[in-house]
Amino acid sequence: MAKRTIAFHRERFAPSPTGPLHLGHAFSALTAWDRAMAAGGAFLLRIEDIDQSRARVEWEQQIYDDLHWLGLRWPGPVLRQSDRHSAYVAALRALWDRGLLYPCTCTRRDIETAASAPQEGGLSYGPDGLIYPGTCRNAPEGRSKMPSDTALRLNMRKAIATLDAPYLQYSETGPAEAGRHEFNAMDLIDDAGDIVLARKDMGTSYHLSVIVDDAFQNITHVTRGHDLFAATRIHVLLQHLLAVPTPSYHHHALIRDDAGKRLAKRDDARAIAKYRDEGATPADIRAMVGL
Repeated sequence: MAKRTIAFHRERFAPSPTGPLHLGHAFSALTAWDRAMAAGGAFLLRIEDIDQSRARVEWEQQIYDDLHWLGLRWPGPVLRQSDRHSAYVAALRALWDRGLLYPCTCTRRDIETAASAPQEGGLSYGPDGLIYPGTCRNAPEGRSKMPSDTALRLNMRKAIATLDAPYLQYSETGPAEAGRHEFNAMDLIDDAGDIVLARKDMGTSYHLSVIVDDAFQNITHVTRGHDLFAATRIHVLLQHLLAVPTPSYHHHALIRDDAGKRLAKRDDARAIAKYRDEGATPADIRAMVGL
């Protein structure tokens, strides 16, 4: 991919149609909208529906209804990840052709068993959960063509070795992490491991699709929850590997329930639609989330 530089402020909100939007989604969407409008920029909506086993048409329609009710507007057509398979395959093939990916047939149980072996030194966790112990990394490849019937992992050590220098940078404006961040990509070998870039049942992964789509939509500023802050180094690395721009990041605080637990889509009691049905106004929602 050729690098593109764009100065215009472009934000995006990218929910998954797997359940009702709740107050946490409202906070993230409104924060991105406010930042874009304050900069005289653009706000885009993207539907992240790569998990077709959970995505539902009715949830996608409710996303549109909830966001319109909150007063948000965006240009059409809305980008849907389920229409972007060829773009993800192209990105994967570019990495495969450079020898940076390998097929993995391990199940979750296989990974847990291998990672808990005495010689591995105990279980380690990263942004994707349990860090992969590399079981399939050195297996005989047996095929030169990129497979489409199994998971594909990034060989983290080989990928970092292709960089001009291991030190990468990105800017952050979120309240907890604001500043210019520099990190040694070599740390990702232990902190993240060989991450999955294509899942067998999806043909891609969150890490890959979000990078490819942000570049395609010329996103300059990414607003998202602080729960994704740890994944930012992975995304910056992938941006360098795919030769696409790195946006500025803004990781905001999470909206939590009365017990301090962050909201999830199963928390229907916090759903935007429920508040709307009970007579709340968009201004009420802004007040509830502290905007």
